[in-house]
Amino acid sequence: MPGNNSTVYLTFDDGPTEGVTPWVLDKLKEHSARATFFCLGKKVEMHPDIYQRILDEGHAVGNHSYSHLKGWETRTGQYVQDVDLAADLINSKLYRPPYGRIKRSQFRILNERYKIILWNVLSMDYNRWVTPKRCANIVLNNIHPGAIVVFHDSKKAEKNMKYGLEKTLEEIKKRNFNYGLITEESFL
Repeated sequence: MPGNNSTVYLTFDDGPTEGVTPWVLDKLKEHSARATFFCLGKKVEMHPDIYQRILDEGHAVGNHSYSHLKGWETRTGQYVQDVDLAADLINSKLYRPPYGRIKRSQFRILNERYKIILWNVLSMDYNRWVTPKRCANIVLNNIHPGAIVVFHDSKKAEKNMKYGLEKTLEEIKKRNFNYGLITEESFL
Protein backbone atom coordinates (compact mmCIF):
# COMPACT_ATOMS: atom_id res chain seq x y z
CA MET A 1 0.00 0.00 0.00
CA PRO A 2 1.20 3.49 -0.70
CA GLY A 3 1.53 5.99 2.09
CA ASN A 4 4.25 6.85 4.53
CA ASN A 5 5.70 4.46 7.06
CA SER A 6 3.14 5.37 9.73
CA THR A 7 -0.10 4.90 7.79
CA VAL A 8 -2.90 2.63 9.03
CA TYR A 9 -5.93 1.76 6.90
CA LEU A 10 -9.21 1.37 8.77
CA THR A 11 -11.88 -0.51 6.82
CA PHE A 12 -15.49 -1.41 7.53
CA ASP A 13 -17.44 -4.26 5.94
CA ASP A 14 -21.14 -5.11 5.63
CA GLY A 15 -22.79 -1.68 5.83
CA PRO A 16 -24.25 0.77 5.58
CA THR A 17 -26.33 -0.11 8.63
CA GLU A 18 -28.83 2.22 10.24
CA GLY A 19 -27.73 3.22 13.75
CA VAL A 20 -24.28 1.67 13.34
CA THR A 21 -22.62 3.31 10.33
CA PRO A 22 -23.70 6.82 11.42
CA TRP A 23 -22.09 6.16 14.82
CA VAL A 24 -18.88 5.07 13.06
CA LEU A 25 -18.93 8.20 10.90
CA ASP A 26 -19.43 10.41 13.95
CA LYS A 27 -16.55 8.70 15.76
CA LEU A 28 -14.23 9.00 12.74
CA LYS A 29 -15.10 12.70 12.43
CA GLU A 30 -14.38 13.21 16.14
CA HIS A 31 -10.86 11.83 15.57
CA SER A 32 -10.31 13.47 12.16
CA ALA A 33 -9.97 9.95 10.77
CA ARG A 34 -10.71 8.60 7.31
CA ALA A 35 -11.67 5.04 6.43
CA THR A 36 -12.70 2.80 3.56
CA PHE A 37 -16.17 1.25 3.64
CA PHE A 38 -16.74 -2.00 1.74
CA CYS A 39 -20.50 -1.81 1.23
CA LEU A 40 -23.15 -4.37 0.41
CA GLY A 41 -25.30 -3.42 -2.57
CA LYS A 42 -28.54 -4.44 -0.87
CA LYS A 43 -27.71 -2.19 2.09
CA VAL A 44 -26.81 0.73 -0.20
CA GLU A 45 -30.30 0.34 -1.70
CA MET A 46 -31.84 0.30 1.79
CA HIS A 47 -29.82 3.26 3.12
CA PRO A 48 -28.76 5.52 0.24
CA ASP A 49 -28.61 8.49 2.61
CA ILE A 50 -26.00 6.81 4.81
CA TYR A 51 -24.02 5.71 1.74
CA GLN A 52 -24.04 9.31 0.49
CA ARG A 53 -22.89 10.55 3.89
CA ILE A 54 -19.89 8.19 3.70
CA LEU A 55 -18.91 9.81 0.40
CA ASP A 56 -19.74 13.37 1.49
CA GLU A 57 -17.48 13.07 4.54
CA GLY A 58 -14.46 12.12 2.44
CA HIS A 59 -14.27 8.39 3.03
CA ALA A 60 -13.59 5.83 0.31
CA VAL A 61 -15.91 3.01 -0.71
CA GLY A 62 -15.49 -0.45 -2.15
CA ASN A 63 -17.76 -3.24 -3.35
CA HIS A 64 -18.45 -6.06 -0.86
CA SER A 65 -20.98 -7.79 -3.19
CA TYR A 66 -24.72 -7.34 -3.33
CA SER A 67 -25.90 -10.03 -0.94
CA HIS A 68 -22.82 -11.36 0.93
CA LEU A 69 -22.70 -14.78 -0.73
CA LYS A 70 -20.21 -17.43 0.32
CA GLY A 71 -18.03 -17.75 -2.76
CA TRP A 72 -16.95 -21.30 -2.06
CA GLU A 73 -20.62 -22.41 -1.97
CA THR A 74 -21.81 -20.42 -4.99
CA ARG A 75 -21.57 -21.08 -8.72
CA THR A 76 -19.03 -18.76 -10.33
CA GLY A 77 -21.51 -17.13 -12.72
CA GLN A 78 -23.99 -16.41 -9.94
CA TYR A 79 -21.25 -15.05 -7.67
CA VAL A 80 -19.82 -12.71 -10.32
CA GLN A 81 -23.33 -11.52 -11.20
CA ASP A 82 -23.92 -10.67 -7.52
CA VAL A 83 -20.71 -8.58 -7.42
CA ASP A 84 -21.59 -6.83 -10.68
CA LEU A 85 -25.09 -6.05 -9.37
CA ALA A 86 -23.49 -4.26 -6.42
CA ALA A 87 -21.17 -2.42 -8.82
CA ASP A 88 -24.23 -0.77 -10.36
CA LEU A 89 -24.81 0.89 -6.96
CA ILE A 90 -21.27 1.33 -5.63
CA ASN A 91 -18.97 3.48 -7.74
CA SER A 92 -15.68 1.70 -7.08
CA LYS A 93 -13.33 -0.77 -8.72
CA LEU A 94 -12.25 -2.06 -5.31
CA TYR A 95 -13.68 -5.40 -4.24
CA ARG A 96 -13.44 -7.28 -0.97
CA PRO A 97 -14.88 -10.80 -1.02
CA PRO A 98 -17.14 -11.66 1.92
CA TYR A 99 -15.24 -13.92 4.33
CA GLY A 100 -12.07 -13.26 2.30
CA ARG A 101 -12.65 -16.53 0.43
CA ILE A 102 -13.50 -17.14 -3.21
CA LYS A 103 -12.92 -19.89 -5.75
CA ARG A 104 -10.02 -19.57 -8.18
CA SER A 105 -12.49 -19.29 -11.07
CA GLN A 106 -14.19 -16.36 -9.31
CA PHE A 107 -10.85 -14.74 -8.54
CA ARG A 108 -9.71 -14.96 -12.18
CA ILE A 109 -12.81 -13.18 -13.46
CA LEU A 110 -13.11 -10.60 -10.69
CA ASN A 111 -9.39 -9.78 -10.69
CA GLU A 112 -9.77 -8.60 -14.31
CA ARG A 113 -12.57 -6.20 -13.34
CA TYR A 114 -11.64 -5.10 -9.83
CA LYS A 115 -8.71 -4.61 -7.49
CA ILE A 116 -9.25 -7.25 -4.80
CA ILE A 117 -8.50 -5.91 -1.32
CA LEU A 118 -8.04 -8.16 1.70
CA TRP A 119 -6.65 -7.29 5.14
CA ASN A 120 -3.94 -8.21 7.62
CA VAL A 121 -5.67 -7.33 10.92
CA LEU A 122 -9.10 -8.88 11.50
CA SER A 123 -10.84 -7.50 14.59
CA MET A 124 -13.11 -10.54 15.07
CA ASP A 125 -15.81 -8.07 16.13
CA TYR A 126 -18.51 -10.28 14.57
CA ASN A 127 -17.62 -13.33 16.67
CA ARG A 128 -20.06 -13.87 19.54
CA TRP A 129 -17.36 -15.69 21.52
CA VAL A 130 -15.07 -12.64 21.43
CA THR A 131 -15.58 -10.02 24.14
CA PRO A 132 -15.35 -6.30 23.36
CA LYS A 133 -12.06 -6.12 25.28
CA ARG A 134 -10.64 -9.10 23.36
CA CYS A 135 -11.72 -7.49 20.07
CA ALA A 136 -9.81 -4.33 20.98
CA ASN A 137 -6.76 -6.32 22.07
CA ILE A 138 -6.69 -8.28 18.81
CA VAL A 139 -6.41 -5.02 16.90
CA LEU A 140 -4.08 -3.24 19.34
CA ASN A 141 -1.67 -6.18 19.49
CA ASN A 142 -1.48 -6.44 15.70
CA ILE A 143 -1.75 -2.88 14.40
CA HIS A 144 1.37 -1.64 12.64
CA PRO A 145 2.35 0.79 9.89
CA GLY A 146 0.70 -0.40 6.69
CA ALA A 147 -1.94 -2.42 8.54
CA ILE A 148 -5.31 -2.89 6.87
CA VAL A 149 -7.73 -3.32 9.77
CA VAL A 150 -11.22 -4.79 9.32
CA PHE A 151 -14.18 -3.85 11.47
CA HIS A 152 -17.82 -4.52 10.59
CA ASP A 153 -20.48 -1.81 10.63
CA SER A 154 -23.27 -4.33 11.23
CA LYS A 155 -25.75 -5.02 14.04
CA LYS A 156 -24.07 -8.37 14.73
CA ALA A 157 -20.68 -6.76 15.35
CA GLU A 158 -21.93 -3.49 16.86
CA LYS A 159 -21.02 -3.99 20.53
CA ASN A 160 -17.51 -5.31 19.89
CA MET A 161 -16.83 -2.92 17.02
CA LYS A 162 -17.77 0.17 19.02
CA TYR A 163 -15.45 -0.74 21.88
CA GLY A 164 -12.68 -1.92 19.57
CA LEU A 165 -12.85 1.14 17.34
CA GLU A 166 -12.75 3.55 20.30
CA LYS A 167 -9.60 1.88 21.65
CA THR A 168 -8.04 1.67 18.19
CA LEU A 169 -8.58 5.37 17.48
CA GLU A 170 -7.01 6.25 20.83
CA GLU A 171 -4.00 4.00 20.11
CA ILE A 172 -3.51 5.38 16.61
CA LYS A 173 -3.32 8.86 18.12
CA LYS A 174 -0.85 7.74 20.83
CA ARG A 175 1.43 6.14 18.24
CA ASN A 176 1.21 9.14 15.90
CA PHE A 177 -0.01 6.97 13.03
CA ASN A 178 -1.76 8.51 10.04
CA TYR A 179 -5.03 7.36 8.49
CA GLY A 180 -4.95 6.18 4.91
CA LEU A 181 -7.70 5.62 2.39
CA ILE A 182 -7.71 2.63 0.10
CA THR A 183 -8.68 4.01 -3.30
CA GLU A 184 -8.48 2.98 -6.92
CA GLU A 185 -5.80 5.65 -7.36
CA SER A 186 -3.69 3.89 -4.72
CA PHE A 187 -3.05 1.16 -7.25
CA LEU A 188 -2.29 3.13 -10.42
